[in-house]
Amino acid sequence: MSRIEEIKLLALCAATDNRRAFSRLVELHQDAVRRFLMNLTGGDAALVDDLAQDTFIKAWLGVRQFKGLSGFRTWLIRIAVNEFVSYRRRQRPEPIDDTAMLDRCGAVEGGQGAVADSMDVAAAMATLPETERMVALLFYLEDISIKEICKITAMPDGTVKSHLSRARKHLQNFFKNDRL
Repeated sequence: MSRIEEIKLLALCAATDNRRAFSRLVELHQDAVRRFLMNLTGGDAALVDDLAQDTFIKAWLGVRQFKGLSGFRTWLIRIAVNEFVSYRRRQRPEPIDDTAMLDRCGAVEGGQGAVADSMDVAAAMATLPETERMVALLFYLEDISIKEICKITAMPDGTVKSHLSRARKHLQNFFKNDRL
C-alpha cells in the first residue's frame, strides 16, 4: 500500500470513525506489531495477543491525535512499546524464560540448521537487557531507522546508538563464547 492510500485511510478514520478503514490499517500493520511484540516478550503468544489488542484499541481511540510526523507503523510500534512497558511495570520483573523461548523457537519451520540458528538467536537475544533487546529488535528485525527508533522509544539519537552498540557487543560475545 502506498503512503497516499494509508493517509486516505487515516483521514477516513479520523474524520468519520470509519471502522472498515481502520480494519484495513490493522491488517496492514498487525504482522509487524505482533512480530515485534513476540520478540520483545520472548515468544509469549498469549501476552502478545493481549498487548497487540491493547495497542490497536489505543490506536483506534487516539487516531485523531496522530499527527503524521512519523509513519503510522512507527506510531503503532511506539504504542506497542508503551503497552509493553506498562505491562512490565505492573508485573514483578522476571527474566525471560530462556527454556520456554527456545522451545517456541523449535517450532519454527525449516531444516534442522534453521531451527538451530533460530534457537541461537533467541538465546542470544534473551541475554540482552530489555532496552538493548528492544532497540536491537527495532533496528535489525523491523528494519526501522535510528531516527524512527528515537521517536518510538523517546530516547536521544546517541542513546539509541549506544544501546545498539552494546547490544552488538553482547551478541558478538555470546556467539564467540558459544562457539568455543
